[in-house]
Amino acid sequence: MYPARIHDEFPAPEYRGNQRQALSDVREAFEAGNDVVLVRAPTGSGKSLLARAIAGCARTAGEAAAEQVFDAYYTTPQVSQLDDVAEDDLLSDLSVIRGKNNYDCILPGETDTPVNQAPCVREREFDCQVKHRCPYFSDRAIASNRRIAAMTLAYFMQTAGSDVFGKRDVVVIDEAHGLGEWAEMYATIDLSPETIPLWGELDVPDLDGLDDAVDFAERVEGVAERRLTELRQQAELAPEEVAERDSLNTLRGDLQWFQEDYRDPDSATTWVVDQSEDGPVTIKPMNPERYLSHTVWERGNRFALLSATILSKDAFCANVGLDPDDVALVEVPHTFPVEHRPLYDVTRGKMTYEHREETLPAIARTLVRVMARHPDEKGLVHCHSYAIQEQLRDLLDELGVGTRVRDHDREGRDAALAAWKRSSDPDVFLSVKMEEALDLEGDLCRWQVVCKAPYPNTNDSRVARRLEDGQWGWYYRTALRTVIQACGRVVRAPDDHGATYLADASLLDLFERASHDTPDWFAEQVARMTTPDLPEFAPDRAVAGVSESSRRRRERSGSRSGGSHPLSDVWD
Repeated sequence: MYPARIHDEFPAPEYRGNQRQALSDVREAFEAGNDVVLVRAPTGSGKSLLARAIAGCARTAGEAAAEQVFDAYYTTPQVSQLDDVAEDDLLSDLSVIRGKNNYDCILPGETDTPVNQAPCVREREFDCQVKHRCPYFSDRAIASNRRIAAMTLAYFMQTAGSDVFGKRDVVVIDEAHGLGEWAEMYATIDLSPETIPLWGELDVPDLDGLDDAVDFAERVEGVAERRLTELRQQAELAPEEVAERDSLNTLRGDLQWFQEDYRDPDSATTWVVDQSEDGPVTIKPMNPERYLSHTVWERGNRFALLSATILSKDAFCANVGLDPDDVALVEVPHTFPVEHRPLYDVTRGKMTYEHREETLPAIARTLVRVMARHPDEKGLVHCHSYAIQEQLRDLLDELGVGTRVRDHDREGRDAALAAWKRSSDPDVFLSVKMEEALDLEGDLCRWQVVCKAPYPNTNDSRVARRLEDGQWGWYYRTALRTVIQACGRVVRAPDDHGATYLADASLLDLFERASHDTPDWFAEQVARMTTPDLPEFAPDRAVAGVSESSRRRRERSGSRSGGSHPLSDVWD
C-alpha cells in the first residue's frame, strides 16, 4: 500500500468539508504501521469518495513483486449503498459485481431467467456458447481484473477462498459499524422444513444443549448429502431443484463449519441454540472471530472501515476479532450546522411492551400535532416493528388523518418507499427497518419521529447471553448506533435541514446511559434538545396539505401500501 498518494487518488475536483484533513489523518495512520484504520465520519462526509481515495492507494500490478498481492476491494453491507456507488460518475472506475440472481440469462427463451437458474446451472453437461457475453460472468471477469472491485459484503463473504476474487492489497468496508452483527447473522444456521427436504423423516429430537445440536447437525448433513447425490444424478434440474441444490450446498458447508468449530478447543466462537415448540432449530454464533478471519481479514493486507457510528474502538475490535493495538481511529468532525438537525422531546411515556398499550395512543395524538406543525412537508416515522406500525396506522385512521399516511409490508417495501418519495403530497410514511441507508435529502423529507428506543430483542438468545454476561455497554451502544443512524436520514448536506422528534421516554434514558460512547457532534444535538411548541390537536389542520384529488382517491381505494422483506436493502 502507498498511503502517500491518497490525495492524488481523491476522485472529486475539490474537497468538501473535512475531507482533506480526514485523508491526511488516514494517511498518517497507515504510515504509522496500523493494519486497520477505522474512519468515524458522520453523514454528509462523502464517505464513498474517501473510500475511493483509500482504495486507490493499493499496490498495482505493475508495482507488485511476483509474490505480492495488489489492487483493492470496496464492499458494503448495504445494497442501496452499492447502487449509489454504481450511479456516481466520480466512482466510475469502481467495477461493480453482484450476485447471479441480479442478472438475466441472454439465451433465446431464457431472457427472463436469472443466471442462478439458467441452463448452465440446470443441465449437467450444458456447454454455453455465449458465456463470454453472459452479463454475470462478464461483470465478474471485469471486476476480477480491475484495480477496485466493488460488491456487497454478502457477495464478498461468499467468495472467500475463490480463485477469481482472492486476496488483495487493500480492503475498504463502507458502513462497517455492524460488521460483527452481519457476520453473526450470515453465519446463523436455520434447520426447518423450509431449509431441509424430508424434514418430516428426521424425527427431530428435543435438543438439550450444544452436544445434542452437534449430533443433530451431523444427521442433517447426512440427509443433505443424500439429497444432493440424487440431484447430481439428474441430467436436468427444474428451477426449483436448482434453488434446492444451492441451498443444500450452503447448508452442508455451514453445518460442517459449525461442527468443526464447536469441536475446536482453540476456537473463540461461542454458539447458542434455539428450538421452537414445533421442532425447527436455529444455531447461532456469537463473536464469530474465526468466521470473519476467513471471510474478511484474510482477504487483504490493509483495511479501512468507514462509518458514522463506530462508537467505541475497543468494543468494535473485540466484536470483530481485531487487536486494538493494530487499529487506529480517525475522527472526522461534523460539518452540518447543529441548528439544522434539531432534536425535539415529545416523549409521552415508555414504549416497552408492558407500557405500549398506554403510550402508543398518546404518541398517535402527538403525531397528529406534529403533522399539523408540518402541514406541507413530508414526514417519516421509524416504527421499529411491524406490530407497532400496524397499531399506529389504525390509531391514525381513527383520529381522522389516514389520508395523509402511507405504510408498507414485508413484500413490497421498496416499491412503497419509491412511491412515497415520488409523491408530491406531504405524506407521512410509517417505516420499519429504515434507520440506515436511506437518503432523504431536501424536500423528500423534512421531519421524522422515532417511536421506540431500538434496543436489541432480549428474546434473542444471543442478546440474552450477552446480557447474562453483563455486556450492558454493548446493549446501549447498539441502540444508540441505530438512533444516530436514524437521525441522519433527513439531513444530508450542510444546507439541508430536518427535525427529529423523539416519542419514547426510554430514548432519554438511553442518551444518559450511553453518554460516554456518544460522538461529540451527536452529543451536541442531544444537549440542544428542546420541547417544541406544537399546535393544538386538530386533525383537519394535520391533513390540510393533502390535495383534494389525492384525498378522494385514497378514500375510494384505501391508502395502505405494500412492502418487501425488511432486509432487502441490506442483503441482495
